[in-house]
Amino acid sequence: MKQNVVQMSDDLIREEFIKRFTFQTGDKLGSISSAVNHLRAMFADSEYRESFAIIYLNTQHQVIDSQILFTGSLDTAAVYPREVIRTIMIDHPRTKSVILAHNHPSGCHTPSRSDEKITQKLKSALETIDIELLDHIIIGTEFYSFADHKKL
Repeated sequence: MKQNVVQMSDDLIREEFIKRFTFQTGDKLGSISSAVNHLRAMFADSEYRESFAIIYLNTQHQVIDSQILFTGSLDTAAVYPREVIRTIMIDHPRTKSVILAHNHPSGCHTPSRSDEKITQKLKSALETIDIELLDHIIIGTEFYSFADHKKL
């Protein structure tokens, strides 16, 4: 029996959203909107904390894995390029490219100066191990793509 959306709890709605929009290993990224939906599902439990995630992709842009690497406070998450490189080299050695992302619990999707600086720092670090940074996406009420704004 189908449950009426009005009768569904927020937890059930969140669970269904996560089930529908989370990529599985081997899925191919089709569009920025599919990546954004996947990231929104990943950040579903980060409503009050900034979190930083990575999507690992193979040479065919198929998903190897995705995970939240860092979680911080309401308006910041410390991101360590060394740990990003370590997870690629040790945990996901088949990675050829990545999409980075973080959420802004405030809902504002505009990148801060520190967002821009860490993006460039990570891009440089990734280049040293021949990993392509496809995008860095900020999830707020809307989303911001560094690639779409030609800031990579």
